[in-house]
Amino acid sequence: MTLLDRLPFLPHPATSPVDPAVWPRTTTVDPQGRLCVGGLALTDIADRYGTPAYVVDEADFRSRLRDYRSALPDAALVYAAKSLLTTTVARWVAEAGAGVDVSSAGELATALAGGVDPAQIVLHGNGKPPEEVCEALVAGVGRVVIDSLVEIAYLACAAPRPQPVLVRITPGVDIGGHAAVTTGVADQKFGFPIDGGAAAAAVQRIVAQPRLRLVGVHCHIGSQITDPAHYDTAVRRMIAFMADVRARHGIVLGELDLGGGHGVGYLSGEPTLDLAEFARVLDDALDAACAAERFPRPRVMVEPGRAVSARAGVTLYRVLAVKTQPGGRTFVTVDGGMSDNPRVALYGAKYSVALANRHALGPMQTVTVAGRHCESGDELIRDATLPADVHPGDLLAVPVTGAYHHSMASAYNMVGRPPVVSVCLGTASELVRRETIDDLLARDRGWSAGDDEHGGGLHPDGHGVPGGERRGRRARQLSG
Repeated sequence: MTLLDRLPFLPHPATSPVDPAVWPRTTTVDPQGRLCVGGLALTDIADRYGTPAYVVDEADFRSRLRDYRSALPDAALVYAAKSLLTTTVARWVAEAGAGVDVSSAGELATALAGGVDPAQIVLHGNGKPPEEVCEALVAGVGRVVIDSLVEIAYLACAAPRPQPVLVRITPGVDIGGHAAVTTGVADQKFGFPIDGGAAAAAVQRIVAQPRLRLVGVHCHIGSQITDPAHYDTAVRRMIAFMADVRARHGIVLGELDLGGGHGVGYLSGEPTLDLAEFARVLDDALDAACAAERFPRPRVMVEPGRAVSARAGVTLYRVLAVKTQPGGRTFVTVDGGMSDNPRVALYGAKYSVALANRHALGPMQTVTVAGRHCESGDELIRDATLPADVHPGDLLAVPVTGAYHHSMASAYNMVGRPPVVSVCLGTASELVRRETIDDLLARDRGWSAGDDEHGGGLHPDGHGVPGGERRGRRARQLSG
């Protein structure tokens, strides 16, 4: 039975907001017209945890890890932490037998706390602070991806034991699209270009260090790639480079990390990287390239992030106001915005939205879903389709928000970041609680000084404010 088969009460089921290509795999609509994910009505989640809220379908997330394992049974699967990471998410990944790639001490600590085997952790980053590299080395991470010459010297001195490393290569593959997500060309901050000899020079330095063990090469050609032919080109160029390393240094590198960047559709009808086709292209490219260079087939590593987490996520918003400007657009203002979804402002990302708390009554209309922040550019969805009777108090749900939303959220306008709530088999679990005003003030040293009865801040006129008085005033403000 399809999702549309479950909607016999709609006069035009083909216009259902539930497109299985963009909504979590467990999404249904109940007889009251409420969207449900993981066996729970989204209205119940909103009532319990408030809005905005990030909802993650555990079954969907786990199923996409299984999809990768099925399509690429011989590849090493390394989940990209930057897309979405909590200790619970890390546990899901570990239980799937996958590793995690991290690029900060915070991501490393979260992965370890979630039970990920350090040997299956890959440390990335074009700017690794020395103290964070030390933490990773002490933890025993399985691989460090070298991205600059200074890292070679530092790793050689700091490694407590011989450290397996990969070198990040820029293969010169241009996927097109937004410049911010094109990483396979020379004129960007990551890696060592093959052309011009920078990559060869980096390898020369690495192999000269007895504390570093070069085991393979890494590349990442960009994000939102849906045409697997780009990976064909990357594989051929990377294998040719590995063969050149063998010829120069007598080293046969056994690992080829092709990064991630696997594209997903955010709107109905948009393309998604087909995993079966991707696997076929990789297999054919490896066969051809290795045969041409007489090079033994390396173990392939892939680093999907968005392709695993994006479609597992739904963000919930409460409608605050509806306003139609004379001769202009209709704005549906919600209680979130660019602080919980910066991708629209950063990349011009496009999303769909659905009414989540009831059946749509009457005709539909084109609106702009606007955020609450003090920026005219805080528009989540410019040409959204919603019922003409949408009103304050309605619940809206935005799909494909499991990647780069929680991880990129901010506290702009001092609005606390939303909670992350997982759902599975009718049960909801709060993975990350909502950021509160107390959380925001806890980092403010002026406010913290108020914890000391003799501590105080300064008025603009220079007069001190006793700490106790400031605490009391804050308490009165919160109590109304």
